[in-house]
Amino acid sequence: MREEAENDERAHRPAGLFWSVRRMLESVLAIVHTRLELVTTEIEEELHRVAEILLWMFVVVFFAGLTVLMLAFVVVVAFWEDHRLLAASLTTLVFVVVTAISMLLLRTKVRARPKLLEATIEEIKHDREALGGHP
Repeated sequence: MREEAENDERAHRPAGLFWSVRRMLESVLAIVHTRLELVTTEIEEELHRVAEILLWMFVVVFFAGLTVLMLAFVVVVAFWEDHRLLAASLTTLVFVVVTAISMLLLRTKVRARPKLLEATIEEIKHDREALGGHP
C-alpha cells in the first residue's frame, strides 16, 4: 500500500528540469509582484505628500497675500499726510525681500525631498546582489 502511494506521488511530480524552471519563474514572479506593490505604495505616499504640500501652500499663500495687502494698506494710511510715497516704497521693498527669501527656502525644500522610488530601487539592488548580479 505504501509503495502504491509513493508511485502515485512520483507520477504526479513534474520532471526535474521543467519543475526547476517553473519554480524559478514562480520565484521571479513573486519578487516582481512584491516590488510592484512597493512601487505602488511609494507612488501613493508621494502623491499624498505632494497633495498635502500643495494644499498647505495654497492656504499659506492666500492668507499671506491678505496679510500683506492689509499691512501695506495700514502703513500707507498711517503715513498718508507726510510720507505716503516713502511708506509705499518701503512696504514694497519689504515684500520683495520676503518674496525672494521665501523662494530660496522653497527651492531648498524641493531639492531636499527624498528620491522617488528610493526604497524600491534599493530592494531591486539587493535582489540583484542576492542572485549573483553586480551591485
